[in-house]
Amino acid sequence: MIRALLFILGILGMLHAGGTMRIATYNVENLFDLHRDGHEYAEYIPYTKWRWNRTNYRKKLRNVARVIAGMRPDIVGLEEIESRTALRDLQAELKRQGLYLPHLAIADAKGTTVKAALLSRIRIRAKREVWVTRGYKYRNILETQLRIGGETLYVFVNHWKSKSGPESMRVASARALKKRLNALGNVNYVLLGDFNSDYDEKHLFVRRRKHNDTHGITGIDDILKTMIDGRFVTCDDLKRCRDCACNLWLELPESERWTHVFRGSKEALDSIIVSPKLVDGRGLEYRRGSFTRYMPQWLMTKKGTPYRWQRSRGYPKHHTGKGYSDHLPIYADFAW
Repeated sequence: MIRALLFILGILGMLHAGGTMRIATYNVENLFDLHRDGHEYAEYIPYTKWRWNRTNYRKKLRNVARVIAGMRPDIVGLEEIESRTALRDLQAELKRQGLYLPHLAIADAKGTTVKAALLSRIRIRAKREVWVTRGYKYRNILETQLRIGGETLYVFVNHWKSKSGPESMRVASARALKKRLNALGNVNYVLLGDFNSDYDEKHLFVRRRKHNDTHGITGIDDILKTMIDGRFVTCDDLKRCRDCACNLWLELPESERWTHVFRGSKEALDSIIVSPKLVDGRGLEYRRGSFTRYMPQWLMTKKGTPYRWQRSRGYPKHHTGKGYSDHLPIYADFAW
């Protein structure tokens, strides 16, 4: 009891005295629990020929936790979490692997198959969900509020519609998020998650006619204003554009700007985007140059692609208990 109290007091002292923290995001690729509630994908219905059973569930938890523990984040946004049960089981596995993230939140107000979630070393002061629509075609965006170094930080975990749908669906999510940001005003915010949009979506998607149903308008670049007049908004630009945001992918060489591979094409579907207030030189700040893809050798295949969660090639199809996710995680550091 005394050791736990000292740990908590140490964290509180760190958060007020000045220091650094790491924020990460990771699409874990379908972390389903073992409760059958009728919303599961067919291959994740527990105890069928697919072998989604206790053994493979525990392996999936251990593998996902290994990735997260390797990054040592203080806050991690997660995508494709089925339930609060799955989130708590992941939290417990992380603790077994030496990473204690005692606070959690999940966007579970709507019964979508998978959800956005967050684990944090820092206490979550408030949680709400940004609704795009009431229908099930859109996942809610998770909003959390934390207090760090005497300042409030809002962290939004996103999982927008995949490329199976047109850009208008991602624009809808972006508009709902932007409306909430406008209501908050000039605050510290971090937007992260799987946007199912490349950081350079404005230039890329115009060649994909089936996606371009918005006359060239994109959610991530146009609505969130990470691009203005055809040019990316840098962190320095935020001094002049207080309504813009900066996508941290710009800090890496173009050849390294990807987290996912689809039919041989590398895509940066996951992003961390920061507000003007986080780069204004006062208080809580993004640490320039800290944005990183996490890709140790064991997380990659011999072909240089993410070592995703594996299913058998032969029939009957089943989970093999190997692999991690089809996305790479990313993270960035902040100081106060």
